[in-house]
Amino acid sequence: MKSKLAFLIFLIFIFSQISLAHAFSLFFTQNQSPLIQIYGLPSGGSASLLPPGKGDLRLTLDYASNYVVDTNNRETLILDGESARFTMGGKYGLPEGLEVGLEIPMIFWGGGFLDDFIISYHSTFGFPQGGRDQAPRHRLLIYYQKDGQELLKKQGASSGIGDIKLSGGWQIYEWKEKAALSLNTCLKLPTGNSADLHGSGSVDFSVWINGRRDFWSAYGKVSLLGAGGVMFLSSGNVLPEQQEHFVWFGSAGIGWQPWPRLSFKIQINGHSSFYKESDLRELNAVSAQIVLGGTIALSKQAFLDMGIVEDLVVKTSPDVVFHLSGRYIF
Repeated sequence: MKSKLAFLIFLIFIFSQISLAHAFSLFFTQNQSPLIQIYGLPSGGSASLLPPGKGDLRLTLDYASNYVVDTNNRETLILDGESARFTMGGKYGLPEGLEVGLEIPMIFWGGGFLDDFIISYHSTFGFPQGGRDQAPRHRLLIYYQKDGQELLKKQGASSGIGDIKLSGGWQIYEWKEKAALSLNTCLKLPTGNSADLHGSGSVDFSVWINGRRDFWSAYGKVSLLGAGGVMFLSSGNVLPEQQEHFVWFGSAGIGWQPWPRLSFKIQINGHSSFYKESDLRELNAVSAQIVLGGTIALSKQAFLDMGIVEDLVVKTSPDVVFHLSGRYIF
């Protein structure tokens, strides 16, 4: 993780010379596990909503590498492959502190190219391989069997539209650009093909609170960021007999802006289990991920988030996710 973070900081330093001041917000990413990213789990976003008449366009890439093989007396699970999730989104500010938004994801599944790099990285630093070095290279296989019955199997590469999200927000409180609190909602529609794991087949509705508090010192601005809420899920098509219909989620982070043109952020995302009636951690356990990175302001209106996501609770999220998110405010 240290070498990944050093490389990321180096890239941020190079690009920071052309940037200007900006505000903090949570990383626009969530758990990219093959069996989790199909649902409408929201990203925390910004506690400060858009003023009336202002717009916000965002393009996000989450590139994830998954490898886990787990089994017990009743179950066998294999999550092996790589995914790229491109999300095109927009938001617009309305009067009375309201905001509306739309997100359209494109999902790409394949065997990928990161296996050799990750195996070498683990070997160099003495990290456990977890069986990755013994598995076929660049394989795509999402597989789950329970009590002798095959419940899920995906092998072929695929691409297509994911589940579209409609969002709304209300600015509860904002104080002199030093603190903000917002109430947010999201409705996820089953527009993606659940057989290809481009969607879940369920309708999901989320509601959450997002907050930010800024502090200033001789060493720059420090911001405390947080979000938390609940999601309600209708019955979907992926492991429907084991799917939960109620999930808690939240994010907490801290940002440090030592210069007007550059900030660094550390964030933890977490959620309760999406599945039940399983003894496998990948399906039935609380999950947490850590995001390390920062934000570059490319102009007064354009910003770039760069982050690397690692699994804090092992096996409940991908080994590594590379996160890029460009945002333009107009």
